[in-house]
Amino acid sequence: MKVLHFFKTALPETRGGIEQVINQLCRGASQYGIESDVLALSQGTDQRSFDYDGYRNHRAKLNFHLASTGFSFSAFARFSELAQQADLIHYHFPWPLMDLVHFATRVKKPSLVTYHSDVVRQKNLLRVYRPLMNAFLGSTKRIVASSPNYLQTSEVLQKFSDKVSVITYGLDKSTYPVPTASSMSAWAERLGPKFFLFVGVLRYYKGLHILIEAAKGLDFPIVIAGAGPIESELKQQAENLGLKNIHFLGYLTEEDKAALLTLCYAVVFPSHLRSESFGVSLLEGAMFRKPLISSEIGTGTTYINIANVTGLVVPPSDPIALHKAMQQLADHPQEAQAMGLRAQERYWSHFTAEKMVSNYVDLYKELVGSKSAQSFNRIG
Repeated sequence: MKVLHFFKTALPETRGGIEQVINQLCRGASQYGIESDVLALSQGTDQRSFDYDGYRNHRAKLNFHLASTGFSFSAFARFSELAQQADLIHYHFPWPLMDLVHFATRVKKPSLVTYHSDVVRQKNLLRVYRPLMNAFLGSTKRIVASSPNYLQTSEVLQKFSDKVSVITYGLDKSTYPVPTASSMSAWAERLGPKFFLFVGVLRYYKGLHILIEAAKGLDFPIVIAGAGPIESELKQQAENLGLKNIHFLGYLTEEDKAALLTLCYAVVFPSHLRSESFGVSLLEGAMFRKPLISSEIGTGTTYINIANVTGLVVPPSDPIALHKAMQQLADHPQEAQAMGLRAQERYWSHFTAEKMVSNYVDLYKELVGSKSAQSFNRIG
């Protein structure tokens, strides 16, 4: 079976949560004999296809952005060509260009869409986009939500609930590098024994302005690892508040990220808008046995982080509550350690890449429905 994934961005050019999920899914599906192709947009001039992590990557040229949506003229022809060779199309929502390409190319192949997030920020444009969105979602054979929480709280998903499946994201810890002793030592010396960690792309919905406000009066380091479009304004906010305990580390290698996840005291994930449908870096914290702090926004963040079990859950956009939560974990190390252990146990029981991939492969076989598809079993 050959599956074509279609999304606006992909590894190795960009490293967001959705890109990680697609990567883990393609890598894992190869263990079942499934070939995966990934089509995404690229700002680069070299649009040649290339192999990456055991699957095939293809790029269409990014021509311009409109309302945070990437557009590409060549994506239509490139998608049509690749879709003709595929048995199944796996779309990743939201991305309005994808909906246009789907209808314009008229490819008659089984399709499913992983619904990563509601359209949250572009309220005015949503009024224009909604008919196309509903037509697109209605035309696919299956929609996949990343958590039962998101299914229950999404008005859009509720409209299509008769064809929605829930398959949570999963990570394969064996794909994460083991940091060297020198790397661990250098970070420990720089940041000390008790620091709180955020990892991710610095975007508007991550709630980092709330985290910076919450950092006032805390006497331990808060580390922000990642880069993104609001990095300069966050640094300016921290400077204006005179904060010395905020550490902006910028873009890091995977080894450095693994070292920080290993060393940190807790993972704090202050996302305050529903654009954050799940929280892959929150899941990474659980995987590394860390207590978690997140906000209740009706999404997968509180499917990963169970209040007072795997960590603490605070109201969104509430810096005082976030401040108190960090201080509570800092003041109660035994409680924090127990929460981290339970977070890791929840990762192993619910969120492994093997579980995610197995569930998707079963769905692929159901949708393709061929005799050959039914014969796929895990290799090795």
